Amino acid sequence: QVQLVESGGGLVQAGGSLRLSCAASGQTFSSYTMGWFRQAPGKEREFVAAIKWSDSRMDYADSVKGRFTIARDNAKNTVYLQMNSLKPEATAVYYCAAQKPFQYYIDPVSPRRYDYWGQGTQVTVSS
Repeated sequence: QVQLVESGGGLVQAGGSLRLSCAASGQTFSSYTMGWFRQAPGKEREFVAAIKWSDSRMDYADSVKGRFTIARDNAKNTVYLQMNSLKPEATAVYYCAAQKPFQYYIDPVSPRRYDYWGQGTQVTVSS
């Protein structure tokens, strides 16, 4: 069982930046593909970014490309989401997610590919 704990959310003005962190339990963090998703009120959970376990390949939603960066530190069992040039439409609860170890990197944008989820952290961007 993997436990994920997000932190770093908060209130920021449009154009500002935030860095989210997700700390994972367990000793095999380097074997997990990690993802970030978000869910705004009344909307479905949507993919934001993913980082592959084996070669740290990164994928992003079109809406965040060039502004958000996902990164991982395997020594610290932590994945990060650096969010720059934030827009009000980024307001949502952000969730960290992990796949089971050594999974093939297939369709990382689908929430159904992930087996473990954090409790979420609120990000609010004011206009």
